[in-house]
Amino acid sequence: MSFTTISTPDAPAAVGAYSQGRRIGPFLQVCGQVATDPATGDVLDADVAGQTRRALEQVGTILAADGAGWQDVLMVRVHLARDEDFEAMDAAYREVVSEPFPPRTTVTVVLAPGALVEVDALAVRP
Repeated sequence: MSFTTISTPDAPAAVGAYSQGRRIGPFLQVCGQVATDPATGDVLDADVAGQTRRALEQVGTILAADGAGWQDVLMVRVHLARDEDFEAMDAAYREVVSEPFPPRTTVTVVLAPGALVEVDALAVRP
């Protein structure tokens, strides 16, 4: 099966061996997004709520680059640096993603220096 690589200058460029997104058939996987300051390319100096909003905005930009939106998202994965940030992340998530919410998995992991949250999404396009 063939695939399409999704790339947009409106989201942070890949800093390793990965693509911003890839579509195979109707499935569009957006890579994990760490909140990035567009002026510097560095991890955004913000609390978990600010980083969550920015990471979700970046996911949304990549979805839009393939003509998709949050309404097409089947699954979201959130990686948190600290368990105690769950409530603040969840509140910020609700500001960006509308009901009905897609299924979501949230886990605590070690992230890049300065990153408090990383978000990826799987969308299904008609």
